[in-house]
Amino acid sequence: MKKYLLFDLDGTLTDPKVGICTCVQYALSSLGIEEPDLDKLEPFIGPPLKDSFMKYYNLTPEQADEAVAKYRERFQDTGIFENRIYPGISEMLQRFMSKGMFLAVASSKPTVFVDKILEHFNIKRFFKVIVGSELDGTRVNKDEVVEEALKQLFGDQPVDKSQVYMIGDRSYDVEGARKAGVESVGVTYGYGSMEELKEAKADYIVRSVEELQKFLLRGAEEQQQLTPFQKVWQLFFPLLLFIFVKALAVNLMGIVLQTLGNTIPAGSFLFVHDETGQLVALTGNAGTLMQIAGFLAGLAALWKVSRRTIGKAADSMRLLHIKGDPAKCYLFLGFAIVGAVLGLNMLLTLSGMADNSAAYQAVAKDQYSASIWLGLLCYGIVTPYVEEILFRGILYNCMRRRMKVSTSIFLCSMIFGMYHMNTVQAFYAFLIGCIIAYAYEYFGNFRIPVIIHMIANVLSYCLTYTSLAVSGLVCWPVCVVFLAVMAVSLFLLHKEKKIL
Repeated sequence: MKKYLLFDLDGTLTDPKVGICTCVQYALSSLGIEEPDLDKLEPFIGPPLKDSFMKYYNLTPEQADEAVAKYRERFQDTGIFENRIYPGISEMLQRFMSKGMFLAVASSKPTVFVDKILEHFNIKRFFKVIVGSELDGTRVNKDEVVEEALKQLFGDQPVDKSQVYMIGDRSYDVEGARKAGVESVGVTYGYGSMEELKEAKADYIVRSVEELQKFLLRGAEEQQQLTPFQKVWQLFFPLLLFIFVKALAVNLMGIVLQTLGNTIPAGSFLFVHDETGQLVALTGNAGTLMQIAGFLAGLAALWKVSRRTIGKAADSMRLLHIKGDPAKCYLFLGFAIVGAVLGLNMLLTLSGMADNSAAYQAVAKDQYSASIWLGLLCYGIVTPYVEEILFRGILYNCMRRRMKVSTSIFLCSMIFGMYHMNTVQAFYAFLIGCIIAYAYEYFGNFRIPVIIHMIANVLSYCLTYTSLAVSGLVCWPVCVVFLAVMAVSLFLLHKEKKIL
């Protein structure tokens, strides 16, 4: 949550269409230009008037100055009040003030008019600073207005631009914010379209006053103040519950299978019998079925809390990702995950870490003792889905409500690594977990981490099951190439949009 909010006026706090468009119509008429359709004059809402007269009606600078004077002739007494405040604005501003946020208006409209409009709608009291252009034609560029607003807002303190949002409905607001070095929030309920704001590269876009309030207050809506112990317990209880339920279900499934094994003839898909027909052991397929039962039982135990947590996170993330991401970002992510999976698997094999870890070898023996299709069902679909529900769906989303994104990614991935209980998988799971959590935050869609995790597990499983892991393709040059693909792809992804 940022503490300093700069608001545009027209199209953001109030709907000035009738007043502005009628005054533009009046000014054009004085120059012999008749424009009966007010809708065609909507582009005048937001940008500096002089620029708009020259852009849309090809007026010379002198004619534009004359048109601006005529516009103000009608606006100062009549057009200024042909205006309405957007529903919910007053209540939203009151909420921001109650949260200790500092509000300012940064408008291209002359300050004297801005002041009167805010007074008219009884919202002037919410703003610490009100800055507009000057009647003499100076300070009309949005970046100049924003810079002046920041200077007045921070006073003698150093200006902390990382704590500022500029909120507006037009590309001029976005461009002005960028030039001034602050993040922008575009609103589409005004007179700028989603396409205009996307093209201007608004940092964030919201579609209503309600969404704007939710976006600006995100992180400040924690229901209650928890003690440190309560916070830790709230975070780790789902993990402990999952581990307990999963272990219980695995053991119960084992008892069921052993009971069945004593009644089923020899040669079964699930059981190993001796010459007398007595059950000797369960096969790898049976062990894999036990794991599937464990994961599904754990999922059932977490289902209610996971739906609530993931749903709440989806509402929050949707406000951060309304613009959507270009197709090339998904391509970069695809290359990054393939490079990471293949490169890290080769690194673990070539370095000897995998061969020298008895704990990992025991896990690998169990995982690859089942038929490939049952193994892929368990470790390529069920396991990644359930683990994403637990780690990114619940744990990560709990963390990101209270910590920085980078800290949340790191800690969640550390826990994900330790959960695997051996150094080889811990190292691999930590690095892959970082990429998965980063992608979740980057794209704001829970399906992304689930898909990535499934792809990673399927690739790893097939790589080992088909013996490619020990083939001639596994060598240091190939390993380095894949790791380089991962690094370059992540760099390009980060370059498109910075979330850390």
